[in-house]
Amino acid sequence: MIEISGLHAGYGKVPILHDITFSLVEKEAVAIIGPNGAGKSTLLKTIAGLVRPTGGHVQFNGHDITGLPAHQVMRAGAVYVPEGGRPFPNMTVQDNLLMGAYGNRATLKTGILEEIYTLFPILQQRRNQLARTLSGGERQMLAIARGLVSRPKLLMLDEPSLGLAPKLVDEIYEKIHTLRTLGLTVLLVEQNISYALELAERSYVLENGRIVLSGPASELAQSSHIKKHYLGF
Repeated sequence: MIEISGLHAGYGKVPILHDITFSLVEKEAVAIIGPNGAGKSTLLKTIAGLVRPTGGHVQFNGHDITGLPAHQVMRAGAVYVPEGGRPFPNMTVQDNLLMGAYGNRATLKTGILEEIYTLFPILQQRRNQLARTLSGGERQMLAIARGLVSRPKLLMLDEPSLGLAPKLVDEIYEKIHTLRTLGLTVLLVEQNISYALELAERSYVLENGRIVLSGPASELAQSSHIKKHYLGF
């Protein structure tokens, strides 16, 4: 589904990503892990069209989407859920969800809102509330649900556990696991290494803007590098 080769990106004259190459197949979950400042979020933003690459290529479903603007990437079927969710605070839950179909209004005729409310019943209960009145976990669920409204082929999640209490993190990951059982392809950036490696089939370790380690998530979880630098063993 995604093939990235020799990707370079940054902000202005400051390089962040260096020669990133990796792939993701349909219905797979892949985690990008690494320390703060490693370039994980920049990688997702570059794929999503929010950061323009300075080199390399991004192929999505056989089409070159390198450097396309964000709305075109979304219409192609790749949706980015930003760090912290960032729902529109002064809009209702329902209106936030409707904004998820901004680039493809036809999906609203397919029963997608009903499906989302079945998956996230708390959002149906809160549908007339302003997003700013939701709890942190509810805001994150809303952000994920808003990303699903356009029926994406790929869901890119940026730090879905950020700032949440452990119980809420469990709830969020239960929802992501459910999406995985429904066949959704997921590219996950996450600092909570245990959750990321449990969810993903494969993982890449990003440090200083470069991929330094990759492999099946179950094997990486047992590697001395991961245990020493990320799990504290």
